[in-house]
Amino acid sequence: MDPVITRLPDDFRWPGGHRLAVIFNIAYEAWSDGQAPGIGPMGNVLKPGFFDTNAHSWASFGLVRGIHRLLGIAQKHGVRTSVMVNGVICERDPATVRKLAELGHEVINHSWGMDVIPVYFDEAGERANLARNHELLTATAGVAPLGWISPRGTGSPISSRLLAEAGYLHHGDVNDDDRPYVMDFGGRRIVGIPLTMDVNDLPTCIRYGQGPRHMLETFEDTFAAMRAEPVPLMLDVTAHTHVMGRPSGAWVYDEIMARVKQAGDVWICTREEMARHVLASV
Repeated sequence: MDPVITRLPDDFRWPGGHRLAVIFNIAYEAWSDGQAPGIGPMGNVLKPGFFDTNAHSWASFGLVRGIHRLLGIAQKHGVRTSVMVNGVICERDPATVRKLAELGHEVINHSWGMDVIPVYFDEAGERANLARNHELLTATAGVAPLGWISPRGTGSPISSRLLAEAGYLHHGDVNDDDRPYVMDFGGRRIVGIPLTMDVNDLPTCIRYGQGPRHMLETFEDTFAAMRAEPVPLMLDVTAHTHVMGRPSGAWVYDEIMARVKQAGDVWICTREEMARHVLASV
């Protein structure tokens, strides 16, 4: 079933009459047992068939230190973030998952692990993965997740429908707009909220090899351009706990958060808050 899509008109406004909404995301990620990320700090690739202990250890930093540093920054500024959480983290660090909800952050279902990507599943497998992680996150955090973002932002062709049928309010597996939009599957509505890549540490620092300061400069340029637009827009500021959760990068997240709060002409929100506003407006 193809959805009926309703996109936001140019005269749409965020609460307070603002044209620009800013979401601060934290990617709190891990890989399944025996798996390591396909990227890491080393440029030379290992021979096929060998476990990348370097990449595995590098990625594990997020659970040990990164998440706590980034949560501290959000707490300092009084900002509620949207945190993507893999189900496997509920087994490895349940106390922190519960702490996220206790601090008022939004917990977003991020599949079982970063290597468990919906596009690889058939429909039954995708439904099982969604249900498994939903139940685990709900039991661990004490709050049922209402949002989903696939690892790599890569859902299957039917992910949007399955999420809508499961009662989810929003997902981030879309990149075809700079505004959220409503997808209606026979009366079951879900908001597609683009996971914008303009200010995201993973492509900036890992894919393109830029230093953390480059992300601050990119933010400044993007923020200025968006504030000058006469139409409604949204901007994600995304930090991965194993990338920007280190001292060399966390200061950038801190500085961006401070500058957005000082601006005064933007709406700072979570993805759930954005979805609810859109659904109530269109």
